[in-house]
Amino acid sequence: MELIFEVLKFIICSLAIVLISKQILVKLLRKIAEILDLSPKAVGNVAGVATSMPELLTVFFSSIQGLYGTSIYNIISSNVINFIQYIWSITINKNWKILKNKALKIEIGIVVFTILIPIAMLAIGMEDNIEIVPIFILLFILLYYIKGNAYKLYKINAMSSKEEEEIQKEKKWVKNKKKLAVITILQLLGVGIILFFIGNILGNTLDTLSTAFGVPQAVIGIILGFVTSIPELITFIEAQKHHSKATDNTQGVIEATSNLFASNMLNLFVIESIGILTYMIVKLF
Repeated sequence: MELIFEVLKFIICSLAIVLISKQILVKLLRKIAEILDLSPKAVGNVAGVATSMPELLTVFFSSIQGLYGTSIYNIISSNVINFIQYIWSITINKNWKILKNKALKIEIGIVVFTILIPIAMLAIGMEDNIEIVPIFILLFILLYYIKGNAYKLYKINAMSSKEEEEIQKEKKWVKNKKKLAVITILQLLGVGIILFFIGNILGNTLDTLSTAFGVPQAVIGIILGFVTSIPELITFIEAQKHHSKATDNTQGVIEATSNLFASNMLNLFVIESIGILTYMIVKLF
């Protein structure tokens, strides 16, 4: 009976994190992006940050409980599932021809790299090595630099005049709305506090499942990866639908690809580093 109760807590907390991220957090961040009049590439980056919040919470609280094995499997499964969902969203929206652009090919190549690295870390037993953290930071900066230069070199971020006009019409209502921006930021802080408390409950539940009932950390991590990747699927599809009025939906693909790129990069290089550092600190005390 106690095991069933803990499993239910795990399911409820995981779904709560995903639903809050999907229904509230992602929408608030898109509103901020529109208020700031950001480009589709920048909106994709913002969405990537938003959709990585479930991974940040689950990795952080897993590591606090000393369950670092859960974290690495969470990141691997999340990044793999993100990529599969991205490919599926491109397929159902019939946007494969846009991926012929070399800048997008480079970006997707880096995404594949973010999948292979954690798998290699597990294979050679370096998944909890603190020396990997500074390397991760350098790789994060370098790969973002490569992406930025690829976009400039192959000029993919240029909009048609008609599409730019449509986007400006949609954003006109939020211009000079400082009050709206402040309210939205306060709402984001409130959502962050709620997610923190739910994540804390989830961390305690994971500890109970692993230590008291012997559920393998790999199993927990993979399940978490599936759950925490749901917001990305929503944003990949929504990004392409949002720009569907355009001539070839290039901006929708740019936004979805930037979302995938930012999410996988954050998952591996930033959130994984946080997980390693948290785990090491917990071990010291």
